[in-house]
Amino acid sequence: MNEFNELRWWQDDLSERFDALIFDCDGTLTDSMPLHYRAWRDTLLARGVEFPEPRFYSMGGMPTDKIIDILCGEQNVSVDVDATAQAKEDAFEELMGELQPLQIVCDCAARHRGQMPMAVASGGIRPIVERQLKQIEMLDWFGAIVTSEDTELHKPEPDAFLLAARLLDVNPTRCLVFEDSPLGFDAACRAGMQFVDVRPTVAANGK
Repeated sequence: MNEFNELRWWQDDLSERFDALIFDCDGTLTDSMPLHYRAWRDTLLARGVEFPEPRFYSMGGMPTDKIIDILCGEQNVSVDVDATAQAKEDAFEELMGELQPLQIVCDCAARHRGQMPMAVASGGIRPIVERQLKQIEMLDWFGAIVTSEDTELHKPEPDAFLLAARLLDVNPTRCLVFEDSPLGFDAACRAGMQFVDVRPTVAANGK
């Protein structure tokens, strides 16, 4: 793994080590994962599909339609994938009023805003990602926002991170990725980028 083990990444000037920062959105900039799980659970149970919470977190960063395909295939349930995906996104939007930023990660982004290029690279769909960023008042902070519509392959493939680096005009090896999921860690490594697992620091600082 190519994890960046700097103990004070949330305090230090990262521009001394890197040329750009790339952030995942859900579970990294926003505390959205519990809300996503509630939306998933209710949407899928109504269609006879089970989605245990540990499995949900293991699939973080995967596009909605792919998750539906995998779960339904495993459980031999037939659903309209597009309609189910839309129902899940609608359910999440109904919960978005509860959305909060993950402050320690957002503070890191704030400290480097205007000092170095920054991007978001998410497995979510653009309307949902941009609405979250707008709600936490960060929509205009990033030189690029890459979402699931922008690449054919998704995490753990490196395409989203590589596209973000290209849009920022930065060498991928000079980018630092902030992520919360194993799929995202793998994608960063495949892109030749170092990454920060934000989960321990977020947990230690009470979000």
